[in-house]
Amino acid sequence: MQSPQWQRAFIGIGANLDDPESGVRRAMDSLRCVTDAKLVRCSSLYRTAPVGYLDQPEFVNAVAELETTLDPRALLAQLHLIEKQFGRKRTWRNAPRTIDLDLLLYGDRQMKSAELTLPHPRMAERAFVLVPLAEIAADVMVGAVGTAAQLLQVVDTDGVQRIGDVDLDSTGDVHRSGVV
Repeated sequence: MQSPQWQRAFIGIGANLDDPESGVRRAMDSLRCVTDAKLVRCSSLYRTAPVGYLDQPEFVNAVAELETTLDPRALLAQLHLIEKQFGRKRTWRNAPRTIDLDLLLYGDRQMKSAELTLPHPRMAERAFVLVPLAEIAADVMVGAVGTAAQLLQVVDTDGVQRIGDVDLDSTGDVHRSGVV
């Protein structure tokens, strides 16, 4: 029997309730516990303006890279379990949240179903995704539209402010390094 193939997956992380910076860091730590996955690296943290529903606090956003043998739907289910542990309530689109974990990319997979679209819809237009993604994987392809670095050149990055670094120690634990 053939063993499962490891895939690169990128997870968008965001929060704007209940100490969002701490929430994003704790979510990164939680990604280390995803079954059949390894946390490879994390971007810096970025403060960003809300999109869609504007009458809410600013967000803290980041992107994490995993290597996983889980299929995309199983990985998404693991991300939803982490959100549930953080008290995420899905009230309406673009609502304030304690944590949001989005499966942005899974290898070069493209798919569209009721529960999952890959690459994540609208990510190519969103600086709060592209800035941290390009920081850790500038050359990664976003579907057929271009690399993260190429797409970053055509989006408005005003309002995306780097607020801190994230370091993974040898055990994979997430630590705060300096605040910019």
